Amino acid sequence: MRTLKAARIILKSGFSTFNCIVKNISASGAKLTGDNFLELPDEFDLLLDGGKKVHCVVRWRKISEIGVEFA
Repeated sequence: MRTLKAARIILKSGFSTFNCIVKNISASGAKLTGDNFLELPDEFDLLLDGGKKVHCVVRWRKISEIGVEFA
């Protein structure tokens, strides 16, 4: 489903966070946009609008977009 919602990428148990936009989301994953995803780790937590936190595994990446699968 196409959507544009703010979210936060959470690294290292909350010690580092990054803003991003959820561009598309489904039950199994999402497409995220942001400033620079090239050095983002292959796994992280994503805090969605409304407080739901999901663990993500990166399936593909570009400089300003990544596709993640919810784990």
